[in-house]
Amino acid sequence: MGLFSELLMLPAAPVRGTLWVLRQVVDEAERQYYDPAAIQGELAVLAAQLDAGEIGEGEFDRREDELLERLQITQNREQGTR
Repeated sequence: MGLFSELLMLPAAPVRGTLWVLRQVVDEAERQYYDPAAIQGELAVLAAQLDAGEIGEGEFDRREDELLERLQITQNREQGTR
């Protein structure tokens, strides 16, 4: 039965392979997006932009809130895996 079902599923192999690759890309993108070191680096760049006058207080506050939310999600994920 295993060989027969594999033969029937053979035409779908490219689709299954493509879906696997897409899952890998999404997983890596999420890993980078929620990487605490990357988030802290973005916070440092954001603070430097504020100090240099490149962005205003409102923009700084909005983007800082987004970054801190990502950092919180990361910490919650880490606590959930322990």
